[in-house]
Amino acid sequence: MQLDKDTYLKKFEIRDLGPEYFDHHGHLYMAWLHLNRYSLEEANLRVCDGIRDLAAKFNDPEKYSYTLTEALMRIIARRMRDEAQQDFEGFLKNNPDLVDDAQGVLLCYYSEERLNSPEARSAWVEPDLAPIE
Repeated sequence: MQLDKDTYLKKFEIRDLGPEYFDHHGHLYMAWLHLNRYSLEEANLRVCDGIRDLAAKFNDPEKYSYTLTEALMRIIARRMRDEAQQDFEGFLKNNPDLVDDAQGVLLCYYSEERLNSPEARSAWVEPDLAPIE
């Protein structure tokens, strides 16, 4: 079942998205939607809080990482700024590495040790290999 953008956002805001909408593709979509409506700072706050809350709701709180989420938000925001405005499917087509190997993208900026540290799970940790911005 497909949800329109407004319904998807509303369900996310009230933490009513089912896990079927919240796989990796769903995370990318949520980031893209928020970055199209809010500043990076506001989008990041909303997405990080929402993903953390939904991970807890789905009994998977250990899967949530604040740094991983914010780093992907920053990377997506930068790529959106660098490309002509497009729909989500167009964005994915132009950024297949975010779909197929988001971890590999993050490892251009972070060592595995730093990205997977306990500190990175609960708060923002700066990249140790290259700046994102």
